[in-house]
Amino acid sequence: MTWQLAAFNVAKIRQPLDHPDMAGFVDNLDPVNRLGDESPGFVWRHQTDDGDSTAERIFDDHDILLNYTVWESVEALQTFTYKSAHTDFLRQRRQWFVPLDDWPVLVLWWIRAGERPSLEEAKARLHRLRDQGPSPEAFTFRHPFDPPADDGIEPDRSESIR
Repeated sequence: MTWQLAAFNVAKIRQPLDHPDMAGFVDNLDPVNRLGDESPGFVWRHQTDDGDSTAERIFDDHDILLNYTVWESVEALQTFTYKSAHTDFLRQRRQWFVPLDDWPVLVLWWIRAGERPSLEEAKARLHRLRDQGPSPEAFTFRHPFDPPADDGIEPDRSESIR
């Protein structure tokens, strides 16, 4: 069995996307998404017909944007995040986004190769991380977990979705 890494991150925008202060973010969406799509280890990215996820709203706070991707490994995602041109974009995030002090902004978990869990499951994983801390079902770069053992046993997902 091959496992892949699901990554779901959120950010709260400071201004509406059409506000001039957000131009640096909006103008770089396509190049940064293309960089991710072409990065070693990239598998899949959630997107609407517009080619990104900025129109998607799944939280009560409609100022929260989401990004949802699948990667071959934690290392592949870390390399894209911290060792590519994405890093320059990441350094500017405080210009466009409000810190979410009471929420994690990223949750990671292992999925079977080819799976594409729903946005609702991704949201549930973020809640799980916030409420219970890092675990094999919802973790972070700082507290990663290895993929499940390939023992032929289906993982118990009953607690992963609330």
